[in-house]
This record gives sequence, C-alpha cells and structure tokens, in this order.
Amino acid sequence: MPYIALPEGYPGVRSLFMYSPDTAKPLNDLVQTLLHDPTTSTLTPGERELIAAYTSRLNECKYCATTHGAIAKYQSGGDGDLVKGVMKDPATADISPKLKKLMSIAAKVQQSGRSVTPEDIDAARKEGATDKEIHDTVLIAATFCLFNRYVDGLGTWAPDDPAVYDAIGKQRASEGYLTKPFKITQQA
Repeated sequence: MPYIALPEGYPGVRSLFMYSPDTAKPLNDLVQTLLHDPTTSTLTPGERELIAAYTSRLNECKYCATTHGAIAKYQSGGDGDLVKGVMKDPATADISPKLKKLMSIAAKVQQSGRSVTPEDIDAARKEGATDKEIHDTVLIAATFCLFNRYVDGLGTWAPDDPAVYDAIGKQRASEGYLTKPFKITQQA
C-alpha cells in the first residue's frame, strides 16, 4: 500500500506522475530523451531500455525493472530471452561486447558514481563505445537510481501479473513516455 494517497489503478511511477503533474512533465521529458528518442543517442532505444532495466534490477525495484525489461523486449523485436539474459548476467548475455562493458559501467554507477574508474571507461572505449554512449549510460543509470528510489521510497503499487508489464512495455515501446498511461482496472 502506498505511503501517500495516490490515484488508484496506476502502478509505480505512473501513480506518482498522476499525483504530481508539475514534476511529472520534466521527468517524462527526461526519460523520453534518454530512452525513447531515436536521434538523441547512438545506442538503440532497446539498448538504453536494457540499461534502465538492469540498473533497476540491481536496485531491486520490481516495478521499474519489470516495466523497462518489457519495454526493452518490444524495442528489441520481442526477444524476451535477451532481456532475461541481461537481467541474469550481462557478462554472459547475448549482447555486444560494447554493451557488456557499458552494463558494467551502469552497475558501478548503481553502487556509486565514484565506483566508475578510468579503466572501466577505457575498457568500454576498446570495445567501440563513444564518449556519448558512455555519457548516456552513466546518465541512464544515475537517473534510474533516482526513479527506483522515488517509486520504492513512496511504496507505490507494483503489480504481480506479468501481462500488466507486457501491456505497459508494448505501449511505451511504440508511443514513448509522453502519452497518458492507461489505467489498470484490476490490481493483480
């Protein structure tokens, strides 16, 4: 049960956005730019969603990890096994060596920004990561630490039904983050 009175039927961060539209707008604009817009990064939207989902899993944020995992699935051609592999262990997942190094950086950011070392950056560059991709990885991981703490710090509702996350993932992958979320009529 949420710690504050939130609109019913909206899970996770969506309930917080409905509660506080003034803060929702800049946060939605940020996540739209970071994760969805195809021209703002040389990382694909699917790769960016994987970074968000993995960071959220490390933070044990069920809502964000499952939601962004579902979005990543749809952004990556419906490949749920790819998402499962990354969530289990990016080092052994079926992703590029470059993305593996970027995931390693994201994991370090999740611990503390100061955990990232020059050696981590050099390893990513050796696999072809650009400065922009390194920047985007750090910013996505840092932003999702904020979102995870926002969602869990207010005790928002995280559904148990995988179909709910799948529906959210499909919607966000196709529409982005600036459309109004649908209300979930049954809390699973």
